[in-house]
Amino acid sequence: MRKQSLLLTLICVTGLPIALAADTVVQEIIARVNNQIITRSEYVRSEEDLRKEAQQQDPINADKVVAEKDKDVLRDLIDQQLLLEKGKDLGISGDTELIKKLDQMRKEMNLDSMEELEKAAQAQGISFEDFKQNMRNQIITQQVIGREVGQRLVIDKEEEKKFYDTHQSDLNQPEQIKLSEILVSTEKKVKGSTDEQQLQAAKAKADDLLDQIQKGAKFEDVAKKNSDGLSAAQGGDLGYFKRGTMAKEIEDVTFTMKPGEISKVIQTRQGYVILKVVEHHQAGVPALSEIEAHVADAIYMEKLKPALREYLTKLREQAFIDIKPGYLDTAASPNETKPVETETADAKAKPLKKKKKLGIF
Repeated sequence: MRKQSLLLTLICVTGLPIALAADTVVQEIIARVNNQIITRSEYVRSEEDLRKEAQQQDPINADKVVAEKDKDVLRDLIDQQLLLEKGKDLGISGDTELIKKLDQMRKEMNLDSMEELEKAAQAQGISFEDFKQNMRNQIITQQVIGREVGQRLVIDKEEEKKFYDTHQSDLNQPEQIKLSEILVSTEKKVKGSTDEQQLQAAKAKADDLLDQIQKGAKFEDVAKKNSDGLSAAQGGDLGYFKRGTMAKEIEDVTFTMKPGEISKVIQTRQGYVILKVVEHHQAGVPALSEIEAHVADAIYMEKLKPALREYLTKLREQAFIDIKPGYLDTAASPNETKPVETETADAKAKPLKKKKKLGIF
């Protein structure tokens, strides 16, 4: 299930470029953004992705969500194309980050090589090249937004205090802790060993790892190198837990611990674990000093949306955008310039060698 969810999360990015062989049937073009095109197949795929995402996130209200967002499908495709072109102008390729993300995904899925990751994608009917291009597009657009919009947003202490005072009900939270783990599994069968011997060996290994940490080794580094848990690649990070959501023997130990404290070795059904309490939040509204980063992030997101839309409007006004009748860009600016059609009727009428006629409007 983990493999599937990781892949499905990233294949929903829209705007794949179309690589065409000489004899490929070219799809109907519904929009042109400078020298790039948006095809009807991309548009339909984006609509399908929207429906899938809505169904996964909120099955009950999925139809309502789709109805609200469907009108913006072409807008989002144009937005992405404008950001990708801007990324090219800024010299942002996304190659280094792409390699890191793919390798991180490989580790999270417990795969030994990129070839295995490619096979995992292909096993689900996913083109690995398209998959990587989706990821690259996402990286480039995020970096452009961060550099061109995000870095220019200013958040001062007065704004943080105002947000904190006016969002008390939203900031109220139950008692919760953030945990990291090191797991020494007892589910792996060792040939020639009895169950008791395996338990003893796992316990001895867990005790040794705890001893390393107590002598100064960094918990996260030990987790990455030695943990059998799925969280190993993230340094053992398990995220947040509220009271009543964990096994009682684990909860009784961890909810008495302070941030930074590390538990003794604890036996569970999966094996022996060492737990670190990274954060411990009491019930109620935390002091502003405790959640200042969270408040700043919330303000940032509030400011980013209109600032990004303003930036994209400027990119539209600097671009040549032409849309096929019947399709709508809900963010179109009246100051946009359409490309001048220079081809003659005779030129348009000439067939293209080894290709079927383009669906150019």
